[in-house]
Amino acid sequence: MEVGIVGLPNVGKSTTFNVLTRAGGAEVANYEFCTIEPNVGVVAVPDSRLDFLFSVYNNGSTKYTPAPMKFVDIAGLVAGASKGEGLGNKFLSHIRQVDAIAHVVRAFTDPNVARSKGKVDPIGDIEIIETELMLADLEAASKAAEKIEKQAKSGDKEQVKRHGALLKVKACIEAGRPAAAAGLSEDEKKLVREHSFISMKPVLYVFNTDEDKISDFERHFPGLIDFIKERKGRHVVISAKIETEMLELAEAERAAFIQELGFDYRGFDEFIKGAYDLLDLITFFTAGEKEVRAWPIPAGTKAEDAAERIHSDIKRGFIRAEVMKFGDFERLGTELKVKEAGLMKGEGRDYVMQDGDVVYFRFNV
Repeated sequence: MEVGIVGLPNVGKSTTFNVLTRAGGAEVANYEFCTIEPNVGVVAVPDSRLDFLFSVYNNGSTKYTPAPMKFVDIAGLVAGASKGEGLGNKFLSHIRQVDAIAHVVRAFTDPNVARSKGKVDPIGDIEIIETELMLADLEAASKAAEKIEKQAKSGDKEQVKRHGALLKVKACIEAGRPAAAAGLSEDEKKLVREHSFISMKPVLYVFNTDEDKISDFERHFPGLIDFIKERKGRHVVISAKIETEMLELAEAERAAFIQELGFDYRGFDEFIKGAYDLLDLITFFTAGEKEVRAWPIPAGTKAEDAAERIHSDIKRGFIRAEVMKFGDFERLGTELKVKEAGLMKGEGRDYVMQDGDVVYFRFNV
């Protein structure tokens, strides 16, 4: 599953991507459309639970494997993108392909930023992007509804439902709200999924701000958080500048750097975790002296399908899942003590996995 990093030009998207991936693979420059083809990088999801498991099982050669997540650095959009401005059609197609959106918003001051509008205006910038995404969706919904209208009128039941769902999306956008607010049922969402409506994707607003504004961000931008809450949105506050400065530092040096800042800065960790939550993923763990590993799965996944994430043979020969709750493991300290307390449970193939399950799968070869 992929999270697309989007925003206006020169808001720090590619810098953010470079720091996230620690790869430096995305070009960073102060001109519009620096990024044309999307850059893709895989990021490790920070998880203190995995750290704890590693501290218990590590024998000096134990492998540590965090959950991975894919980020896509998509070129900056501009006003008029839905009509093709700034290669907009191409960039919009890239956004349609991702599962969720991290919307990077400029909340920093920099007189050197090449922007026609020098004013720092996060709400205005958000509205520009949202308008373009909704206009693109409006055109797609209108064309799709028109295309199947005859079939719907002929009485094709599925097309009647699909046509109705498309009209709901169209009406919602015409009323100035994103497709996500159309109130579609789960069945209706499935019927329109092929159209990949951009404004139906979950969004994390990522405010890229100055170092001296992070600790009291709301004071510097009054009304901004309320604006996000009205949209029932999620947000994080980062500083790409701070992250760039810390990029080459060792762990101890990073800790000292953050201490010098005078506040507990966890920007990019919160960014990654926030994006992970957008995808409606949970994490289960496998742990032993060979490896401790975090496995991302969709919420609601059954045990046999979680087993298949490790290897198809495990699902095929599934016997049972031996499950410990991470909270029990952390409290008692060892696998043996969890077993002695009767808190390791044997679960069948239809068991619905829970976030934080520590699992050993029994199976026939």
